[in-house]
Amino acid sequence: MPVAVDTRDGIRLVFEVEPNQDFHGLVCEGANMLPSKFLEDAFHDRHGKIINIRHLDQVIKSVNGWYQERGLTGLVSYAEILSGGILRLQVSEAEVNNINIRFLDRRTGEPTIGKTQPETILRHLTTKKGQAYNRAQVKRDVETILTMGIMEDVTIIPQPVGDSNKVDLVMNLVERPSGGFSAGGGISSGITNGPLSGLIGSFAYSHRNVFGRNKKLNLSLERGQIDSIFRLNYTDPWIDGDNKRTSRTIMVQNSRTPGTLIHGGDHPDHGPITIGRVTAGIEYSRPFRPKWSGTLGLIFQHAGARDDKGNPIIRDFYNSQLTASGNAYDDTLLAKLESVYTDSGDRSSTMFVFNIEQGLPILPEWLSFNRVTARLRQGYEIGPARLLLSASGGHVEGNFSPHEAFAIGGTNSVRGYEEGAVGSGRSYAVGSGEVSCRMFGPLEGVVFGDYGSDLSSGPKVPGDPAGARGKPGSGYGYGVGIRVDSPLGPLRLEYAFNDKQARRFHFGDQSHVCTHEKLQHASDFLRFLGAFQTNKAGLKSTHGIFHPCNGAMLAVCYGFILTITVYTGWNINFVEGVEGPDHVLLFFRGPFLHISKCSMRGLYVLPIAF
Repeated sequence: MPVAVDTRDGIRLVFEVEPNQDFHGLVCEGANMLPSKFLEDAFHDRHGKIINIRHLDQVIKSVNGWYQERGLTGLVSYAEILSGGILRLQVSEAEVNNINIRFLDRRTGEPTIGKTQPETILRHLTTKKGQAYNRAQVKRDVETILTMGIMEDVTIIPQPVGDSNKVDLVMNLVERPSGGFSAGGGISSGITNGPLSGLIGSFAYSHRNVFGRNKKLNLSLERGQIDSIFRLNYTDPWIDGDNKRTSRTIMVQNSRTPGTLIHGGDHPDHGPITIGRVTAGIEYSRPFRPKWSGTLGLIFQHAGARDDKGNPIIRDFYNSQLTASGNAYDDTLLAKLESVYTDSGDRSSTMFVFNIEQGLPILPEWLSFNRVTARLRQGYEIGPARLLLSASGGHVEGNFSPHEAFAIGGTNSVRGYEEGAVGSGRSYAVGSGEVSCRMFGPLEGVVFGDYGSDLSSGPKVPGDPAGARGKPGSGYGYGVGIRVDSPLGPLRLEYAFNDKQARRFHFGDQSHVCTHEKLQHASDFLRFLGAFQTNKAGLKSTHGIFHPCNGAMLAVCYGFILTITVYTGWNINFVEGVEGPDHVLLFFRGPFLHISKCSMRGLYVLPIAF
């Protein structure tokens, strides 16, 4: 307090100033998240010196900034100097008191009873009771819940609890329709002959939230002129009681697919060969390190070849054997181990996949072999261009079915060749390089080159199907193409030459990936394995995969698309949240089309969704 002194010139105020104490220590209370080293560094050169209020103010601001930068709710609420030169800071951090889940009606927005079990949601949250409230962490939790695929909208609202520094988190959830039916059909040329050439149809049922625990059930039936496939998949994305995020998939499949990749060829007295497979298996997958995931599985397969009348056969018209055992069918019990590394999802990322399959001859007639495959992709940014290098290879040792040989050539192998036209062998190696550059808008231009070889292993395949058909065993291709980011995902159209100077168009999805995987049936090249979501705001997300093969089902037409679409309020299967009469969302076992008061040129198909 100033002292008033009466002088002849008036009253004079005298201020008595005492210096602050020397700094000898710091006590910080309530800072559970703040590293002690942060404050140690802030005061490391102040010991024994007079406490500077300006410096103290800077420290308080830096502490508050530390919380803000990390999305935490915390600040210095009080500071005082104690006797003996001890500085005391009181920090208030918001603490999560409770997490409440509230389901909202997707139409009215009013609270309702949800189908999902609350513990299914809570186990996916990294935010827990008693932790500091972290806005960035809460945002990541919202994204995690959305990726489960069972919620249409997720919001988390913090609410203060009385006068304390605690908050209750209220999670508002809007559930997506859990399941439904879909059906579709199309016409594809180049697969069969006759007035109904290439006619295919499909029916599917899916349920993405079985028992309210985020378990997935998918049942599908697809039928073509010569091929068919029935699938039943049950997936538990996170097994109850497991803390490693282990998933389990149980699969049953019965398929009849063209054998043209290995045993193709025209013969006037023989029809096409098909491969019949009955498969059942179980797989467990989990992430085991950052960017790494692994899969362990056990799969049984009963497979054999049939003629055009559906009768089992053991030799083709080249007298090459079609089974390894010499019987009408080969039985195999496979133990599978797969490891996947990905560092990001863009084209400049690294991806590595390593797979081992071992045939277990538990019974004498069961096949015994070991198959090893690996795929590597590496992208580089070079100025405005991108360089993408990819390679794959594999080897089979033991007694295996001829139709399981590695097929080389085609859209995802050596472009410029038909599917499987380079060769089929016990071993294979394929390499590819391409340079892409943005042209305008979503359109990119691409220059590429591919090379593939069976490493002289074609004659080692039972029956030597490649040698009987005069396949070269190695070859290269090169060409140019365009790539566009569409609502269906990245699509590419390429024109390629091979070393025989033959020319071919190739249509595919995403970037070229070297692989030996065979197409299972004709409709594979129009399968869109993804989720297409829309809401009042329009397109939300889309992703999927195309599998191109021989034929021209996915072709540009000269007319407009003819569609028949019926929408119900159930929002079934992959058809999500269509609003109003001005938008049509159509799904079949192929691409999605989203039409808004317009007509389009495009696919020669007759899709139906109901």
